[in-house]
Amino acid sequence: MTLHLIKLCVGAESVKDQADWIRNRLSELKRKGKPQEHVHITRMWPKREDELLKGGSLYWVIKGQIAVRQRLLELREVIKNGAPHCALVLDPKLIATERRFHRPFQGWRYFDGKDAPRDLTRARGAAMPEELQVELVELGLL
Repeated sequence: MTLHLIKLCVGAESVKDQADWIRNRLSELKRKGKPQEHVHITRMWPKREDELLKGGSLYWVIKGQIAVRQRLLELREVIKNGAPHCALVLDPKLIATERRFHRPFQGWRYFDGKDAPRDLTRARGAAMPEELQVELVELGLL
């Protein structure tokens, strides 16, 4: 079974906010002549790296609901404020998932593939406006 990570997406009000942030960040890197890769830096290094890099993703919790995921491409050591950190190199493409409530937590957690929500397809509501998806999940109808 594939192993994933799950993390709160702090500051984003919606999937669109997250997508806009990624797009702006990649544009800024291009303007500065730096490699255009989406990297999220975290203090702790996952001990189960091999399992994560065999098809794992980072699932984002936005406003209390698991909403999207990004494929995890690589783990890279970086130094931040003089201390080693882990850079999660992510595919910039956001993949919508079935929404599911998730309680707040700090940092990231491992997320077993058998517990992960399925990707949304057009037939399963991917074309539905995000606000409607959120409301239907809150009402227990999705």
